[in-house]
Amino acid sequence: MAFEKIKVASPIVEMDGDEMTRIFWQSIKEKLIFPFLELDIKYFDLGLPHRDATDDKVTVESAEAALKYNVAIKCATITPDEARVKEFNLKQMWKSPNGTIRNILNGTVFREPIICKNIPRLVPGWTKPICIGRHAFGDQYRATDAVIKGPGKLKLVFVPEGQDEKTELEVYNFTGAGGVALSMYNTDESIRAFGDASMNTAYQKKWPLYLSTKKILFLRSMMEGLKTSFKKSTRPTGNQSLRLQEYGMNTDSSMIWLLMLLRVKESDFLAQGFGSLGLMTSVLVCPDGKTIEAEAAHGTVTRHYRVHQKGGETSTNSIASIFAWSRGLAHRAKLDDNAKLLDFTEKLEAACVGAVESGKMTKDLALLIHGSKVSREHYLNTEEFIDAVAEELKSQTFYLGMSDLAGKVSSEGNKGEEKMVDVDE
Repeated sequence: MAFEKIKVASPIVEMDGDEMTRIFWQSIKEKLIFPFLELDIKYFDLGLPHRDATDDKVTVESAEAALKYNVAIKCATITPDEARVKEFNLKQMWKSPNGTIRNILNGTVFREPIICKNIPRLVPGWTKPICIGRHAFGDQYRATDAVIKGPGKLKLVFVPEGQDEKTELEVYNFTGAGGVALSMYNTDESIRAFGDASMNTAYQKKWPLYLSTKKILFLRSMMEGLKTSFKKSTRPTGNQSLRLQEYGMNTDSSMIWLLMLLRVKESDFLAQGFGSLGLMTSVLVCPDGKTIEAEAAHGTVTRHYRVHQKGGETSTNSIASIFAWSRGLAHRAKLDDNAKLLDFTEKLEAACVGAVESGKMTKDLALLIHGSKVSREHYLNTEEFIDAVAEELKSQTFYLGMSDLAGKVSSEGNKGEEKMVDVDE
């Protein structure tokens, strides 16, 4: 029985990345996506060398394309520090591409664990997924910072547009050797968009919605926006972050937990509580509910990339990146009313989980099961795991009877040339 690829009518935006994630990103496409789908991809290389060559204009262009086509799928990228500036000989220390994209899309990041029954959880009661929603505009990603040398007054000044009168606030009077200063901001529009995206997600998932914040002004602005958008009486209950953390630790139910961008510790804690940051999806949702950008929750796995550069064997977990493709394509399927594509994305995710639950996994997950007793027989290398997912995908009922597919996947999957790509976190 000949295999006919599923046709995806509308384009998707692909944002390539850096280092180890860029390496297996190529394999994911060649072994798990292209053999099954006929896709129109709008490609943008967000690898650090290309971002530097374009003065980071490619990042802005990729975000604008995401707004145009409504679906973007992003590989992990590098946010350079001083060491990276020197390593790549950059023109300047470019800002986080994730921060740039989030500001343009004005979206909210929702992170949700990928649950595999055989992977131990630090919180055993978490049998159902908890979704973290992070307000991802402004704040630390767009902060202005400075090193203060010597004594002097630090002031915050606001000059209203079209007015001569300005507001001037004294922040601190430095009297010693100096220190550091940081200025952050947010907007009513962004805060209200955060509320809209969160409420839309809660309605879609039919999960309860909680907010954890100490910023009362932020809370008031968000509640006012929700009352306008949803025409319902919503009542703030004040700051109950500690109580919410206690509830979250003991719940066995699904919920959506909203956080300010600075409160990322709960996001990382959630990932570890469910087993691994490598088992965490990340989807940026715009307030209109129409545009999303899907990616992995982790970075470019630099340590493994250094091993790869030297020709060594790596065992890098690609599940979160595979789920970036599945979640992005699932959204494309819903927008296009493409039932076959949606079915494919569900089977792709099931293939990942099925491979792990059958004992086929990368070293990071094997360590969670076997601990110090882990040996090479307990885990697969980077490419072997993707191959195992491909085999599991073929075994799904969607592909029963398509005997020519095995050869097609294996032959197409070996054509890819490994090459360095840009990474952004």
